[in-house]
Amino acid sequence: MPHCSRRHLFVAVLGAALPWRAWAGFNFWNSEYTATRSELQATIATRFPLSQRYAQIITVGLSDPQLGLNASANRAAITARVSIASPLLRAGLVRGTVELSSALRYDVAIRALRLEQPNAERLELQGVGGADAERLRQVGGLVAQELLQGQVLRTFTSEELSFGGKTYEIGDITVLDDGIKVQLK
Repeated sequence: MPHCSRRHLFVAVLGAALPWRAWAGFNFWNSEYTATRSELQATIATRFPLSQRYAQIITVGLSDPQLGLNASANRAAITARVSIASPLLRAGLVRGTVELSSALRYDVAIRALRLEQPNAERLELQGVGGADAERLRQVGGLVAQELLQGQVLRTFTSEELSFGGKTYEIGDITVLDDGIKVQLK
């Protein structure tokens, strides 16, 4: 049998025991996991479209989410298409774009990374101006914040958080330019 270093043997045994995909983002030597922007984008996309009624006369819908990451502010951003429908609107339906930024939190009960206190930073509507546009922006922004509050960006399985006979919990959450890193403790 050829000579192998302990590290190569460890990696070979680990690779045989766990599917590569289950621990690809984990760095157990640094006690951290990094979820890539594309991984997070794929997860958030499955949770849309979203809609909610407001005051029994307006329905706000969100679709086509795009995830952004703001490392300097340690916040995630979601840009989505917004639709506001109401029988009180002349056209019946107004479309536009909303951009929200959000802090992140870890939900221990379901092992999930969630959006926390999203804030509507910008809402642009097509074909509406003046005071009507401002009222619709206020309502649309408020409902968009409610729709995104607590949305899951990444769920961890119990198997993913167990390694070498130890079960890890998620600690600090850091937004990077192209991913989100969590400390394993």
